[in-house]
Amino acid sequence: MVRTYGLIGFPLKHSFSAKFFTEKFAREGIDAEYLNFEIEDILQLREVILFNQHLYGLNVTIPYKEKVIPFLDRITPEAERIGAVNTIKIEREPRNMYFYRLTGYNTDYIGFKNSIEPLIRPELHRKALILGTGGASKAVRAVFDEMHIGWKEVSRTAAAGRFTYGELDEAILREYTIIVNCSPVGTFPDVEVCPQVPYHLLTPAHLLYDLVYNPAETLFLKKGREQGATVKNGAEMLELQALAAWEIWGSK
Repeated sequence: MVRTYGLIGFPLKHSFSAKFFTEKFAREGIDAEYLNFEIEDILQLREVILFNQHLYGLNVTIPYKEKVIPFLDRITPEAERIGAVNTIKIEREPRNMYFYRLTGYNTDYIGFKNSIEPLIRPELHRKALILGTGGASKAVRAVFDEMHIGWKEVSRTAAAGRFTYGELDEAILREYTIIVNCSPVGTFPDVEVCPQVPYHLLTPAHLLYDLVYNPAETLFLKKGREQGATVKNGAEMLELQALAAWEIWGSK
């Protein structure tokens, strides 16, 4: 029996997970496959699971990291605290494959923490700006809380306790020296756009981290690098969260 794993989201233009796991299975001789399930509505989750009876694990991406939670039988305390799920373990009854139990996890948290931690310099990096307010940003917020790094979200729309892009000025950027892009802005093929940060105010004291991994250097990172900032894309984070998901699925 070939075990199946996969990814749900919409749209799924360029999937890191599919490439990563397909190559891993081939390299390690694992009898499994990884499929993309592009669903336009989270209600289609049940169809995906019922029509793929050898499906034992799912990754979850935009826009379902929060919307999937009500469909789960259980959610880990960490994922519940974060408020987003990016990995689902599917446990099936051997005598009745239509009976299953879904448990939600958040491995974005693990991937981001282990990826950004070596770059943090406590004497420079005490506060962070988080660009975007989606499911991925929730894991980033949780990591900064654990690391005792203050943070503020930045969005195009005004809200209490949040900056808008138009409010970012020299005083704010002097105080907030970590900037994490949790939005899809700058993802291939839209490589000529970037979050509307006043890049000319960045310095070598700044750390820019982009959850986007395609292209390897987004315009966001390029503009930061040109100002001397430390920059990193989301490729390592994605690999670390994928490996954590593989451990959760209990596969060999």
